[in-house]
Amino acid sequence: MTEDVRMESLKAKHAALEMQINEEEKRPLPDASIVHDLKRRKLKIKDELRKIAVH
Repeated sequence: MTEDVRMESLKAKHAALEMQINEEEKRPLPDASIVHDLKRRKLKIKDELRKIAVH
């Protein structure tokens, strides 16, 4: 997989996680553990994107 394809895939996953976070936070009683897990996964993807960009 090329770096460009990998970056696009990660960006799509990042955006999907952002949407999931927003949906969970809109609920009357958002589940903090779910939000925390989604944010952790989103940050991990952001770190991967940063590593690819440096190379």
